[in-house]
Amino acid sequence: MKNLIIGCILYFAAQLLVWYQTNSQFIWPWAKKNPFIIAMVFGGFTTYLFILGTKYVASHYGGILWPGRFLGFSVGVVIFAVLTYLHLGEGVNLKTATSLLLALVLILIQLFWK
Repeated sequence: MKNLIIGCILYFAAQLLVWYQTNSQFIWPWAKKNPFIIAMVFGGFTTYLFILGTKYVASHYGGILWPGRFLGFSVGVVIFAVLTYLHLGEGVNLKTATSLLLALVLILIQLFWK
């Protein structure tokens, strides 16, 4: 269980960085003018977090990769929804709410279905 928790924390951190890496251009003028610098600063570290997260989650699931893929994706959807609302004011409509619910279901299936 420890490996799963560590992996999920790493996925969370990586998805957080990905959001800022790709969407800071819509928040800060500097980021819009300097995408290459943002890519270089965030890219390697973000990738490393995903690699470590995959290592820990796969270890928890006995080397199986699919649970980590679903967890990483679902965490990303939730992070995207929260940060897009907080920074850009994009609300959640019925379609987005349904997608968030499905992402939550994916997380719960991967965590609790044996």
